[in-house]
Amino acid sequence: MTTATPPVGPTPPGPTPPVPAGPTPPLDPALDPAFVPDPTIVVSGASVFFGPKVALSELSCSFGPGVTGLLGPNGAGKTTLMRAITGLTSVSAGTVWVAGGDPRKVRSVQSYLGLVPEDEAVPSGMTPRDLARYKAALHSVTDREAPDRWLAVVGLLDEADRLMDGFSKGMRQRAKVAAALVSNPTVLILDEPLNGADPVQRANLIRLFKQLGDQGRTVLVSSHVLHEVERLAQRVVVLVRGRLAAAGDRRAIRDAMADRSRRVLVRADPPRVLAAALAGHEAVSGLEVDGDRLTVATSRAGDLALALPSLAKGAGVRLWEVRPLDESLEALFRDLVR
Repeated sequence: MTTATPPVGPTPPGPTPPVPAGPTPPLDPALDPAFVPDPTIVVSGASVFFGPKVALSELSCSFGPGVTGLLGPNGAGKTTLMRAITGLTSVSAGTVWVAGGDPRKVRSVQSYLGLVPEDEAVPSGMTPRDLARYKAALHSVTDREAPDRWLAVVGLLDEADRLMDGFSKGMRQRAKVAAALVSNPTVLILDEPLNGADPVQRANLIRLFKQLGDQGRTVLVSSHVLHEVERLAQRVVVLVRGRLAAAGDRRAIRDAMADRSRRVLVRADPPRVLAAALAGHEAVSGLEVDGDRLTVATSRAGDLALALPSLAKGAGVRLWEVRPLDESLEALFRDLVR
């Protein structure tokens, strides 16, 4: 018999005092959605090179209180940006300012930061309580109740003394979140924190991250899954190949993706009759027939999806398959930077 995942626990305590005011953004935030009026994090012309590889290229943007989604395909530079923000990676050019200074040079900046890395950074043989207490010691946290308080917030207090070696990926992620929060950071950096979480765990973590943002913390969450980011964040910053591809509220990002040209494969019998029926439709910009396969080019996939069943029925055509040919997230993102 399986048991339900325990819900996220008590409401998290409020954050540490506000961070110092940030630098003046290079552009008016009201005119450029890449910037916010009261930033906690400011990235200015940042580039990161690993030998010949360009991980970030002249990136400028800022982040402030609330939850911001950092969206992009694998290899887009999300993790590199997060490592630069937390001081784990130096920038080759440009600057990164976080909570009062350069995170690699100003030691006090680290007291404001909490990081949940994507990779497995937990030594073998540790329990969630061990990990939380270890992080508390690193940050000189004097509140002895803090580790258990945050383990309760993520719903792991009852499992606090179990070895994490046997935990699922989702449980390990929750333990890492609790450890990152034990110093009560004002700036929380979450690199793919929902990886491996089951649907209940995802819903609980999303609710927690939104609560933390509502408290005035700066919460930056990376993902390559658009619908996850939409559930988490009102504001989205999109990276592709180390460059800023788009920024704005989630509706603006969704609209930018919806307006792109797509190819849709339709297997039908007979395909040429369906092609003739589609030829005059305003959502169709091109048609190609190959055997029983009909490829439809469209920049209005939603309108095409609504029209296709009725057009096929009216033409006496049976539909066997309908699927996008270029619907990968990487294809969507590539179009944003053409």
